[in-house]
Amino acid sequence: MSETRSESRVGVWLVGARGSVATTVVAGCAVLTAGLHPPTGMVTESPDFAGSGLPPLSSLVFGGHDTVDCPLPKRAEALVAGGVLPPGLPSAVTAELAAADREIRPGGPAAGDTRGEEELITAFAADIRDFADRRGPNRVVVVNLASTEPAPAGSALPASSLYAAAALRAGCSYVNFTPSTGLHHPALAPLAESCGLPYAGRDGKTGQTLLRSVLGPMFAQRALAVRAWSGTNLLGGGDGAALADPAAAAAKNAGKERVLADTLGTAPEGQVHIDDVPTLGDWKTAWDHIAFDGFLGTRMILQTIWQGCDSALAAPLVLDLVRLAARAHEAGLSGPLGALGFFFKDPVGEGPAGLPQQYADLVRFAESLRRAGPGEHGPSTRGPLSRGAGEEA
Repeated sequence: MSETRSESRVGVWLVGARGSVATTVVAGCAVLTAGLHPPTGMVTESPDFAGSGLPPLSSLVFGGHDTVDCPLPKRAEALVAGGVLPPGLPSAVTAELAAADREIRPGGPAAGDTRGEEELITAFAADIRDFADRRGPNRVVVVNLASTEPAPAGSALPASSLYAAAALRAGCSYVNFTPSTGLHHPALAPLAESCGLPYAGRDGKTGQTLLRSVLGPMFAQRALAVRAWSGTNLLGGGDGAALADPAAAAAKNAGKERVLADTLGTAPEGQVHIDDVPTLGDWKTAWDHIAFDGFLGTRMILQTIWQGCDSALAAPLVLDLVRLAARAHEAGLSGPLGALGFFFKDPVGEGPAGLPQQYADLVRFAESLRRAGPGEHGPSTRGPLSRGAGEEA
């Protein structure tokens, strides 16, 4: 019997598949599918996206790459102990976590790995194709959730770019939820332009920058002169450890600074500092100090404190992006999905920087998907690109 739309599957291939965010994504999808919790934090579950043809959460099947071997059920238990997931949740979705864990393949490049860039891209792409062939999704969305890496210093492709090239080689749409290079590497530009696939990113906007994208336009629209804007982030867990590297922190902060420059029209004085506080675990605190001038030069201060759980903030957005990217692929769209800038600190493509304007763009995008029929790509994971990403690079 031919596969109907309601029966079709969408593959979700997570890079960093055993991390906190990925584990929360898989567990959260299973919980929502079972109707055990409401979809709080999921933008695509709001009325503005009804009828846009987005794949249901029940259609998502998970796999991925990771360099660690802690099974997802055990990782979920650790997140319960850290207060990220509610008690009893891992036992309620053990089967779904175990099924996703069986589809996780070794990532890389690992220490001592002698394979070159082309060999790694080929191996990663083969893993994705094998997943698609066995699990039978119509299409696969690859999402980078791995730890932030420093910006590359030379021409060599960093790990995030190897995975991005593999995603396009395998015929998949691609989302970079991290500040890492991914498709931004110059060597991958020809591949991104020629592959005929949609992609989005980068660096998910979950906390401090989300607030900045609201406050920046407020100051500009009220004609208040911002003199300085400084911030501090206290992070735990893997994110805090990764961003203790100044080079990785610089990649993270670039998106935060861009939002201010774009919304204020100028870059104010001040910097963002990131401190690793291991005892915070998956929780984070972000503090901003904003100095601004009012009428007749009256000097004033606004201070904000954001305390949140990074995985719980990020996971619903990842599910939103998977649904939107899969639908865009089905509708035959290709290239940078600028209308998804609402979700990112440093979005690809053209678009506004203020959150209200970004949301308006996103709603218009949903309306365009509502009008669009299925695209002509079909099961693109069955027809990989004939030209290798390594050859492009």
